[in-house]
Amino acid sequence: MYFVDTIEVPGLGNRSYLAGGERTAVAVDPPRDIDRVIAAAAQRGVRISHVVETHVHNDYVTGGLELARTTGAAYLVPAGARVSYARVPVHDGDRHEVDAAAGLVLRALATPGHTPHHTSYALEQDGSAVAVFTGGSLLIGTVGRPDLVEPRLTEDLARAQHASAHRLAAELPDETAVLPTHGFGSFCASGQAGGGETTTIGKEKADNAALVRDLDTFVAGLLAALDDIPAYYTHMGPANAAGPAPVDLTPPAVADADEIAARLAAGEWVVDLRHRVAFAAGHVAGSFNFEAGGQLATYLAWLIPWGKPVTLLAESADQLAAAQRELVRVGIERPAAAATGNPAHWVPEGTDLASFPRATFTDLAERPRDGVVVLDVRRASERSAGFIEGSVHIPVHSLRDRLGEVPAGQVWVHCAGGMRAAVAASLLDAVGRDVVAVDDSFDSAVRAGLVVRSREAGQERAA
Repeated sequence: MYFVDTIEVPGLGNRSYLAGGERTAVAVDPPRDIDRVIAAAAQRGVRISHVVETHVHNDYVTGGLELARTTGAAYLVPAGARVSYARVPVHDGDRHEVDAAAGLVLRALATPGHTPHHTSYALEQDGSAVAVFTGGSLLIGTVGRPDLVEPRLTEDLARAQHASAHRLAAELPDETAVLPTHGFGSFCASGQAGGGETTTIGKEKADNAALVRDLDTFVAGLLAALDDIPAYYTHMGPANAAGPAPVDLTPPAVADADEIAARLAAGEWVVDLRHRVAFAAGHVAGSFNFEAGGQLATYLAWLIPWGKPVTLLAESADQLAAAQRELVRVGIERPAAAATGNPAHWVPEGTDLASFPRATFTDLAERPRDGVVVLDVRRASERSAGFIEGSVHIPVHSLRDRLGEVPAGQVWVHCAGGMRAAVAASLLDAVGRDVVAVDDSFDSAVRAGLVVRSREAGQERAA
């Protein structure tokens, strides 16, 4: 018998895995907070004998090195990866016994494309593949993006992705479970991953673009679908190659109202983790709203100047602890300080909380447009499918550096659902702009009577 446990990392759109038999197990692409992996092993009553990386990750800081050190496991890393620590270099075809009693062996398959050294691992039981850990190679309905290493390599890596997908499809049985690391909201996926939470080689043969399109058609489509790369990705690869340090998840120092004000005055970032509705109703002037329940790590790491001290404001100790855990995964090591509880206690006595209104697309449609700026902060790929006529487009991840480009007037800011609009509204509010956060689904814009144009079709859609 064997097992495969999935360790979800939803804030980053990734998965890690623990797989093994009754005695020993292997951890695949573990997150930075390794206590979750150790707890999963303890629950199974197994020892982690191997820790493996499919590639040097560009979207998060790995916990692999520390997990191997802590457990005494062999640390398997593709031989072609340039790293500065001791590891077991993995070559194509290498086999590593995971659990002898269960007949479990890992077989390495070179699958370049997401990175030049990318390696997948087939989990074989008594010589037959039962699962394959595909990292950023074969995903559900798509593949990992090929443009994160070096722009000059992008097209060659895209072609390699096609070849790697076909290799997996040719060498593994149709019933083999495909277990990717990326593709559940990760920006490491190329375009939109397919539907569903599980898949097999057979299903991917029928549906995956890399397996149903010829090479040139696939590459053209893959390159055309590439989206913006989160800015913090620049720092993840080097951190993983150097060898990440252990994490410290102990509570940060408590900041009172005067310290929060002083940190703001010093130009540091004060981040309010509360839901956007609560933030809009009352917040510390100058603070920024990144919801703890959204893609906190991705968007905060994307927008914050790298290395800038950050103070976290949370509604509870649990919310703060969860945010710390999210942030260490992307290299934001320790908050400078933190505060929890009632936001009225986060400002000096006699100081009012700031606020701004929220609205819907119906409210926008009913508002006279004189003096109103409609700011769309979605990504370019989203906007190309439909945008409000006359709106200004600045993606949220570039807004911090382009605030001066927002025209004069009351700014009604929207995204696809409300979370990114709240981030953008907080950035604008912090510099004194008159802002309204549109907290609504973009699908409601047409129903509200707003003119929505499609760049692709060149057509108008209105209720």
